[in-house]
Amino acid sequence: MNEKFYALPEEKQNRIINAGFRVFSQNSYNKSPVNEIALEAGISKSLLFFYFKNKKELYIFLLKKVEEITRKTLMEAAVNKCDDIFDMMYQGLLTKAKMMKAYPDMSNFSIKAYYEKDPDVVNEVREIIAPYTEMKTNASVANIDISKFKEGIDLRLMYQDMYLASEGYMWRMQQMDNIDVDKMIRDYKEIIDFWKSLYLK
Repeated sequence: MNEKFYALPEEKQNRIINAGFRVFSQNSYNKSPVNEIALEAGISKSLLFFYFKNKKELYIFLLKKVEEITRKTLMEAAVNKCDDIFDMMYQGLLTKAKMMKAYPDMSNFSIKAYYEKDPDVVNEVREIIAPYTEMKTNASVANIDISKFKEGIDLRLMYQDMYLASEGYMWRMQQMDNIDVDKMIRDYKEIIDFWKSLYLK
């Protein structure tokens, strides 16, 4: 990638990044036209190729950017330091909401990339996402204070159920053309309060 991309003002960088997220999230890699990305970013196709030598380099850059943005935002929010599973999930949602406001199509792009089979990029995609596909969804239950929960609750099944429900809810919200992020936060807070009433003493 041309280092001059990072010399651009942050606003222009984000415009190019968001344009890439949007176009690649709506099409397969092969059917995503670079000229459409350039048009949406407000630059010429030749200038886009000045920053990225080809479509593949742009695509892989964007996938790595998802990882970078997510890691940075989670660290800033200190989600992994929450000692209450419900607080952790709510803080996780707030973190996702923050990213959705700045990068509306990032999540859909990452989902699309996960299932991408184009031979030009599939090996690189698998290499980037491999560490995350190996993570366990119930890894966060190890330090939970079980005394707060009703007797007989299987914490791992509880967490898995909440995790999958959360992912399903987020996916449904992301299918909407215009997401009301603030309403999404309010709705999710109600869901968490419901879970608390089910599982806590």
